[in-house]
Amino acid sequence: MSTSVDHVGINVTNFEQARKFYVAALKPLGLQILQDYGTVVGFGADYPFLWVGEGSPGHVHLALRADTPAMVDAFYKAALGAGGKDNGAPGIRSEYSENYYAAFVLDADGHNIEAVCHVRR
Repeated sequence: MSTSVDHVGINVTNFEQARKFYVAALKPLGLQILQDYGTVVGFGADYPFLWVGEGSPGHVHLALRADTPAMVDAFYKAALGAGGKDNGAPGIRSEYSENYYAAFVLDADGHNIEAVCHVRR
């Protein structure tokens, strides 16, 4: 069993300014915008792992990679049992991809914590 960070999202107050900053700052590292949703962009080399979007600063979205959908289910149940608030029950998120199985919870400070498994069909 292995778990790692799948992706991280950060909110910024001035999206266009931040977009320009991250494009320039990340270019020497070989990172570029791989997905663009208008007010949210995903940076990476192979897949988008750093998401920058307009929103309240200080808010963090942390997605942890799970090996199986069962691990996602267990995370969700454990997080709710530990006082987390539901922010999206386990299931396929086809808006991201047909293989994106995830669950979302909010911690006590409102940070969005996700467990995701990229299931193969």
